[in-house]
Amino acid sequence: MTLNIAVLVSGRGSNLQSIIDNIENGYIPDAAIKVVVSDKGDAYALERANDQGIDAVFIDPSAFGGKKGYEEEVLRTLEKYDTQLVLLAGYMRIIGKDVIEAYKNRMMNIHPALLPSFMGLHAQKQAFDYGVKVAGCTVHFVDEGMDTGPIILQRCVPVLEGDTEDTLADRILEQEHKIYPEAVKLFAEDRLKVDGRIVSIL
Repeated sequence: MTLNIAVLVSGRGSNLQSIIDNIENGYIPDAAIKVVVSDKGDAYALERANDQGIDAVFIDPSAFGGKKGYEEEVLRTLEKYDTQLVLLAGYMRIIGKDVIEAYKNRMMNIHPALLPSFMGLHAQKQAFDYGVKVAGCTVHFVDEGMDTGPIILQRCVPVLEGDTEDTLADRILEQEHKIYPEAVKLFAEDRLKVDGRIVSIL
């Protein structure tokens, strides 16, 4: 049975491409991205979806008179494609309660820091400016907080002498492209068990 995936995006979609590639090469078994949804009409991720023959949907937040109406349309779209797993890939909006409840422990996000450190925007810059010696990335389930959901996988990236914010961000992104497909693979194989904040790999 195929796992139906929807991906929510706002930008270039490099993590989307990583998931696409890992489904195509067979690393993620029995899964298909059915739709890519963006809140930005010019998001390059929509082009990536079109290039792969995946339905690409722009939902304009300004067309619905507020967050509630917009998210009702997002939910309708997810339901239309019989979505079983939602992936956030550079999606720059905070998800509302109704969507989270509908996809509890079935919605993942990738964050470019070792949570719970450096939540929110510009995480790589936060880590670099703080002077940490080890940075990294986190895949987590989404809850109602900002980057606060149960942690699935993390990967460390050393901060090297001579690093800049950009070189560090590039090396973190390389690891994002590895652990996000790994987390999706574990979900597709039904190997993730959530107990409160603890995610166990079976």
